[in-house]
Amino acid sequence: MAHQRIRTFNTRDTYPEQQLDNDLAQAVVTRGGRTVWMRGQCPQNLDDAKNIDSHDPAEQTHKVMQNIVQLIEEAGGRIEHLVKVVVYITDVRHREAVYRTMGEYIRGVHPVSTGLVVSALARPEWLVEIDATAVIPDEAS
Repeated sequence: MAHQRIRTFNTRDTYPEQQLDNDLAQAVVTRGGRTVWMRGQCPQNLDDAKNIDSHDPAEQTHKVMQNIVQLIEEAGGRIEHLVKVVVYITDVRHREAVYRTMGEYIRGVHPVSTGLVVSALARPEWLVEIDATAVIPDEAS
């Protein structure tokens, strides 16, 4: 693992009443490297900013996470270099679908995470937006 992950846990233990399976940490320590600050990623294509044709929170989250993976890779890193996510959802009822889907991408990574329910995002059809930060270690360059 590129970074020190402090107090790793899985949301299935923290939120047993929900069907979640996210590998997270209470803190992540990085040393050196290059920080990748990403714009909040939404369910749209990176190349043309077109929205995906879906109002399903899981499908929207797949696109958001694919964008995050792509941006980290374009910066020369891997998903394992992800250190923090802030998840914005417009309806608390979408939480499980969003976090289950995000969990598919961060299995074994253990970033720190903050989740917020907001009244709206920049476009009314968006159900999820994820702000992500990655640190690519010097030895990965």
